[in-house]
Amino acid sequence: MGFIKEFKEFAMKGNVMDMAVGVIIGGAFGKIVSSLVDDVLMPLIGMLTGGIDLSGLSYKVMLPAVDGGEPIAGAVLKYGAFIQNIIDFLIIAFCIFLMIKAMNKLMPKKEEPAAPAGPTQEELLAEIRDLLKNK
Repeated sequence: MGFIKEFKEFAMKGNVMDMAVGVIIGGAFGKIVSSLVDDVLMPLIGMLTGGIDLSGLSYKVMLPAVDGGEPIAGAVLKYGAFIQNIIDFLIIAFCIFLMIKAMNKLMPKKEEPAAPAGPTQEELLAEIRDLLKNK
């Protein structure tokens, strides 16, 4: 089997195509949820917290001075951006949870195949009676 033919069979499998569609839809849905968080929810949260911008919070770590000179510039720990990203994640995860929950309610429920019906009580008693007669 040629390499091109093998690749074509792989790419045209149903699950690969479904995954590609899922990635594209997921990207579009991600933009919607990001807009909801950035443009709707975060301004409301900012209003409730008095306009505190968590993303600007940071701590500058300075290295000690060598031979009594100026302190050496160190790293800036942007813990506010980290906290902001955690809040964004929680909001996005909650929105996705609500969307999946709503979609599950809208989807028709799959009917489980009925278990094969067993013999009725009368049929079992008749079978026992017949077995006892034959003894």
